[in-house]
Parts: sequence; C-alpha cells; structure tokens
Amino acid sequence: MLVNGKRSNSISIRDRGLLYGDGVFRTLRVFEHRAQLWPLHYQKLHHDCTALGITCPDFTLLSGELDSLLGQHPAAVMKLIVTRGEGARGYAPTRSAPPTHLWDIAPLPDYPDDYAACGIKVQVCRLRLGQQPRLAGIKHLNRLENVLAAAECNDAGMAEGLLLDTQNNVIEGTRSNLFLVSQGELVTPDLSNCGVAGVQRDRVMTWASRQNRPVQVREVKLEEVMHADELFLLNSIISLWPIRELEQRRWAAFPVATQIRQALLEE
Repeated sequence: MLVNGKRSNSISIRDRGLLYGDGVFRTLRVFEHRAQLWPLHYQKLHHDCTALGITCPDFTLLSGELDSLLGQHPAAVMKLIVTRGEGARGYAPTRSAPPTHLWDIAPLPDYPDDYAACGIKVQVCRLRLGQQPRLAGIKHLNRLENVLAAAECNDAGMAEGLLLDTQNNVIEGTRSNLFLVSQGELVTPDLSNCGVAGVQRDRVMTWASRQNRPVQVREVKLEEVMHADELFLLNSIISLWPIRELEQRRWAAFPVATQIRQALLEE
C-alpha cells in the first residue's frame, strides 16, 4: 500500500475519510502490468473530487506512483482513494488541509468463467437507496448502503444484488451498473438522485453512440426489468456479466450483451 506516495499501511485516526467517509475512490483492473482504462478513471476521480470540493492529486503524480506499482503487481485490483485529509473534530471541513491519497492492492478475484458466457443469478435487495442529488453519480466513500445490500446476497450462486431507491426505481447493482435491452433498445437507469456512474457505463454509451444506437437514460421500474429482452451488469473488474436469472425470471440468450462485451474487450 502507498499512502501519499510512501509505503505504509496506516493513516491518521483524524483523517476525514476514516471519520466521515469524506472522500472518493476508483477501482482499477491490472492485467499484464497494465492498468486498464487509467485515464478514464482519473477523469472520474477528478470530477468526483471537484464535486466534493476536494483537491484532486495531479495526474502525472498519480501516474508515476501507479507505474511503480505495476512493475511489482502484473495482475491485481488497485484501489485509489482520495480523502479530504486530516481535520479537527466536527463535520465542518478545514479548508487548508491537504488531501490524503492512497493505493491499495489486492489479488484479482477468481470468478467462474461461465459468468461472462452464461450469465449470473441476481436477486432484488430489500434495502432501498436514499435519494441525494448532491452525491448522485459520485463514487464517494460512504458505501454503507452497498455493504448492507451485499450482505443480503449470501445464497449459494448469488453473484449480485439489484438495488432500488425509495421511490422504487431500479438504480444499479450493489457494485455494478445496469443496462436493459428492451425491444431492441438500450436502457440504463437515470442516476440523477442516487447511484454511481461507473467508467464501464460511460463506455457502453460511447460505444452505442458510435454505432448510432441511442441509449435511453430514464427512470426504470422493476416490472420493466423483469420483462426486458436482456439484462447485463458492468464494472471495471468484472467487465460485463449478463443476467440469466432474476427472481422468477430466466434468460437463456444474450446476443446484444455478448456483442457489447466483445467490443469493450477489443478496445
């Protein structure tokens, strides 16, 4: 682990990321000594830091630290965290405090190969996401909702959970973004009030634009999800997984999801 560019496994007990979840993060997949989609992740990191009023570390600085880690970790998951830094007691941030940034390294997860080809089993979580437009789309450190929702998905073979908000709009997976294929059209939930706008979500929309295939970004109800032609989930570690089973509904073919997954892998 690196903390502010130095090898360390500790941060101050007064760091606001620890005390209040006051920070943001990105998760990168490293394969063959390469950090996949690093420039896109940095753009998201910079955007999210700016939205919270946190000074984002420089791209060149972070890239240098990342390069030093890639030589030692040819295949890994690297999590980059930026917090507002240390502060005095109380919620109000100290304007002059320098941010803290750290890199955490973990092994790549060993997911079954058939998840990508044959799809995954998903359940609808009981937990409902609260709406907060100020934080919507941002990958901030306050992830307790996701922790509690993920704890529900403890049945054997359950790969992910689907999250709705308090207005019963379908939003995302516990750690992934959702797309529907409905009557040949791509649809993804609107994240104006809650949820995380991931890099892979943006990539699918960019791919669709290049293919002259519009994507509808709007409110999605569970009934529409259950009647979709295809469903798939994405994040930067798993890439793309089709959904083969959700509650009592089952899908056996994923032609659009397979096409998109292949296109993302070829980029």
